[in-house]
Amino acid sequence: MKITADTNVLVRAMIGDDEQQSALAQSELAAAELVAIALPSLCELVWVLSQGYKIASDEIADAVRRLTNAANVVVNRPAVEAGLALLDAGGDFADGVIAYEGRWLGGETFVSFDKKAVKRLMAQSKAARLLE
Repeated sequence: MKITADTNVLVRAMIGDDEQQSALAQSELAAAELVAIALPSLCELVWVLSQGYKIASDEIADAVRRLTNAANVVVNRPAVEAGLALLDAGGDFADGVIAYEGRWLGGETFVSFDKKAVKRLMAQSKAARLLE
């Protein structure tokens, strides 16, 4: 079966805080021929792990890498790598994904009120501008 995994399935598979749901999520992901993981699900996953479970960014990055490197998982790899690059730099995974996808859609400059996001993207030689 080819499936698209919702964020709650990914969280349960990783966290294991509900024994029955965690076992079911892990089994479903492992048995699937293909697991499609949409960018919004990964952005939500990173947010839930960091804000809800207070997991450190480096541990989240490792978990996302393990998940997305599974043989049966398909993701927009360049967008995920952009998100991980910003997360690794101390920024927000979603900002990296948004900046990447915006460039892919034809946007030339990431604009934001978020000083840290703009600074981190500029440090990666990405076009970004702070709105003030």
